[in-house]
Amino acid sequence: MPEIGPLERGDPRQLGPFELTGRIGEGGQGVVYLGQDAAGERAAVKLLHVKFSGDRTARSRFARELKAAERVASFCTARVLGADLDGDTPYIASEYIDGRPLRQTVETTGPISGSALERLAVGTATALTAIHHAGIVHRDFKPDNVLMAADGPRVVDFGIARILDSTGTITSRAVGTPAYMAPEQISGGEVGPAADVFAWAATIAFAATGDVPFGGNSIAVVLNRVLNDDVDVSGLPDPLRGVVRACLSKAPAERPTADRILLRLLGHSEEAGASTAVLSQGAELAARETGARTLLSGVWNRRASGTRGAETSGGNGGNGGAVVAPPEPVVVAAGPPPRDKRRGGRWLAAAVAVAVLAGGGAVAVRRWGPELGLTGSGSPKPPAATPTAKASTSPRTFLSVADKAAETHKLTIAMRNLLPGIALGSGGAWTGFEVELGTYIARQLGVPASGVTFRESGPAERVPMLEKGAADLVIATYSINDDDRVTFAGPYYTAHVDVLVRDGDPYTKIEDLKGRNLCAPATSVTIGMVQDVVKVRLVPAGHYSECMNLLREGKVDAVPGDDLLLAGFADRENIRYRVLGAKLSNERYAVAIKKGDTRTCKAVRAAIVRFYTDGTAKALLKKYFSKVHFRPETAMPAPVSCD
Repeated sequence: MPEIGPLERGDPRQLGPFELTGRIGEGGQGVVYLGQDAAGERAAVKLLHVKFSGDRTARSRFARELKAAERVASFCTARVLGADLDGDTPYIASEYIDGRPLRQTVETTGPISGSALERLAVGTATALTAIHHAGIVHRDFKPDNVLMAADGPRVVDFGIARILDSTGTITSRAVGTPAYMAPEQISGGEVGPAADVFAWAATIAFAATGDVPFGGNSIAVVLNRVLNDDVDVSGLPDPLRGVVRACLSKAPAERPTADRILLRLLGHSEEAGASTAVLSQGAELAARETGARTLLSGVWNRRASGTRGAETSGGNGGNGGAVVAPPEPVVVAAGPPPRDKRRGGRWLAAAVAVAVLAGGGAVAVRRWGPELGLTGSGSPKPPAATPTAKASTSPRTFLSVADKAAETHKLTIAMRNLLPGIALGSGGAWTGFEVELGTYIARQLGVPASGVTFRESGPAERVPMLEKGAADLVIATYSINDDDRVTFAGPYYTAHVDVLVRDGDPYTKIEDLKGRNLCAPATSVTIGMVQDVVKVRLVPAGHYSECMNLLREGKVDAVPGDDLLLAGFADRENIRYRVLGAKLSNERYAVAIKKGDTRTCKAVRAAIVRFYTDGTAKALLKKYFSKVHFRPETAMPAPVSCD
């Protein structure tokens, strides 16, 4: 646990929503305080030195960098909670991690080896992959920026070095710590994700040996060694040795990507990128042991041929695979029970299950199996004396939807229906923006399109369907609120209450509709929001399809509603329509999950981040709403906490 010092004279007592209660440390970038917001969430609040604040243009640049940093999925990272880069005291607040820096850990207790080293490598590779998926280059990956927390390693300060570099206050592009900098950072070349890969490998080499890579008694010596010398990695175990050696190549193009590092460490094929399911697996495997070793119950799916990968029998991606059931689970008492997961504990046994079922079975069992009593084949060792043991016939239960998806390769998603462009189902076939979003999220959780079942759901049915297990997720233009007993992941889109008008009509702002006819669909709650701004004449209608008929015939001048919904109805019409752009509200559409399923929430949130960063969101918005004059929100909304 880091030492928290008292606030000193002249220290601020409040930065934004964070009340400051102590000093965590001070460095070249600024002072780090311990803060707490009104909800009680603790944060590490870094107050940047004035010399890094720069001019207005510089502030604008690093504000954009912070937006990107906020999109990083929280797999083995300390997520960014907020920032203010416009005021006189620019600060960045990140999730507070109760743990010692890796450098301090190694210097105090010696090099890390065995499964602890492999968990460190997997966890930091998972974090680096999540950072790169968000379009961020860390630029200062080093042992001081890896915190050894109770639930595994966490990577911190991503985005900070890039922000400092954006100000132009540093005389060269060599932002970082010399012994962990890539050759191209020193020589003035382009600094991209490959530089982080080099720094990651140097960090793992330090953790395994206790020696600073490319160490020396002067900066000049260190930089020369980075450019010309090799690090001795012979003491590292395979496959880590080969991975680290490849990452320390002097040529950036010869280094593997973070995706490939993680896939290789987990025993997956490197042909495809690391999905959210793989990131989730990496985070679980990186967690520390919790004392009790619990063998897994349930079904272990393997291909009948014995090849790597988890398959179900039958359709849904199974390819005729066999289902192999293990013996009854055995619990071996080996100390106190696992810590409550709300405090950050992890079950290593569950992590191995995810690894086996997500396709890395052989490697995961080989590395972590002996600690859990698993045989090389991936089956639990039978209990020492179980002459009357019988196979369990009870229904399979899962700790989370993410676990269920990884094992069964199936997912049920509840949707609204009859919303053109958003979710429209007929005869078992579904189309629309939210339908494709659901398929995308499922794929990131390890579920093929053939394994996804869409079910129609009205507003009153959403929560009961989740609570009873009739649906795993709800994607139904569902706005985040405090009333429903669900956990929200996202948001995946920010909609706005607006009005739809005929293209060419003389309306440029909502006030132009004064005294005009407004359709009032019976199911809409947006009418009052329009009436709060402008006086209109209401024309009752049974539903939105009727409103569209009235608008087409000129019997009403506008139709109110969420802009995405309006654009969906207008896009299928032969004549042109326009969403006015009034933006009377911010409706944060999110994916609803059963209350308390934090693990699935984080996995879904990470999928949504990727949905935006890889361009899928923008492409689908264009696909479904391009025939109407409408400017959808293509920037990813700020994620909400899963806790």
